[in-house]
Amino acid sequence: MVGVLFVSRLARIHSHRHGKSHSTRPTSKRAPSWLTYSPEEVVALTIKLGKEGLTSSQIGTRLRDDYSIPLVKPVTGKSIAELLRENKLAPAIPEDLQNLLERAKRVQSHLEAYKSDRRNVRSLELIEAKIYRLSKHYKKIGLLPSTFKYAAVVAQLT
Repeated sequence: MVGVLFVSRLARIHSHRHGKSHSTRPTSKRAPSWLTYSPEEVVALTIKLGKEGLTSSQIGTRLRDDYSIPLVKPVTGKSIAELLRENKLAPAIPEDLQNLLERAKRVQSHLEAYKSDRRNVRSLELIEAKIYRLSKHYKKIGLLPSTFKYAAVVAQLT
């Protein structure tokens, strides 16, 4: 029964597929013993990469690939986003919400060219639903201003 619950948690929200396309995270929540960087050095690297204009996911990838730091949180006790927020380098809109907004914009421009593409109208509805849920969450925890408003485009299409 436990396996069934675990698999169902990994399913995608709006489809019947189970997503497995991702890198495997380290199993331990502690910093690896072979890591040669101190927590202060990892924080300094994170801030340096943040000043270069990289997003938190890009910083994590760069730290993993170039510096062999598997995860920042076990080493420093804070996530990359928290470190960027403390040093006033975090973007105004969180990265995952920004990616959804960009995806919605791409689908909207596609639908302007292909007005009868009903599958992508549905896709835009699902993306906008995710935007609403995520923005509501970020307003609740204070990462977005309470005045943030996303204007739906789907209503204009029908």
